[in-house]
Amino acid sequence: MNVKELEARIKNLEDQVKILQDIEEIKKLQRAYGYYLEHGMADDLLDLFSDSPEATLLIALGEFRGKESMNRFFSKMDRSNPEFLHQVMQLSGIVDVAPDGKTAQGRWYGFGPNALIKEGGVTEGWMNGVYENDYVKEDGKWKIMKIHWCIIFNAPFKEGWVDPSRLVEIRKEDLSGLGKSYIPDGPSENTAYPSGFICPFHFENPVSGRNTIPER
Repeated sequence: MNVKELEARIKNLEDQVKILQDIEEIKKLQRAYGYYLEHGMADDLLDLFSDSPEATLLIALGEFRGKESMNRFFSKMDRSNPEFLHQVMQLSGIVDVAPDGKTAQGRWYGFGPNALIKEGGVTEGWMNGVYENDYVKEDGKWKIMKIHWCIIFNAPFKEGWVDPSRLVEIRKEDLSGLGKSYIPDGPSENTAYPSGFICPFHFENPVSGRNTIPER
């Protein structure tokens, strides 16, 4: 292998590594979006989006364009109430970076439970859908240009998402083998809903660099 071929090979490997680095940064960006959405952390959510006036949040409720518009939606999430929960897990991500390394697209499954505050109480349900998102690199950092949430179902917890007339009974599994006693080495934290507990983040906000250990 001559010097010219070796230089070309090194350049190709460097390009591949750069793409892999971009993909990992975008994956972290999108996963952070899911964790912040769970608790309605509006400031951190907005930090993840591009500063462009064309940055878009497209959801079942409608389209919100630009950070000021998106803030109207995110700020309505009452994270001060420990009964609020909007968990949408970011799953099975596929990310494709454009050849110029300046833009990218990603597809993700979103699934999780929600408990939304309504007048006089709380409504609970399951949510499932697909994200088709656009990303852009601004000042050396990947940001979200567009969140496009394609909802598949949003169903009450007790009723499910299938037409009751189509449901059939199945034989219940024998769970008697699970009746064992497990003794822990110490007490656990009270982290279960609706304690209001937010599990501390080990990472800083991928865009703003802010420490995202929220305080109520």
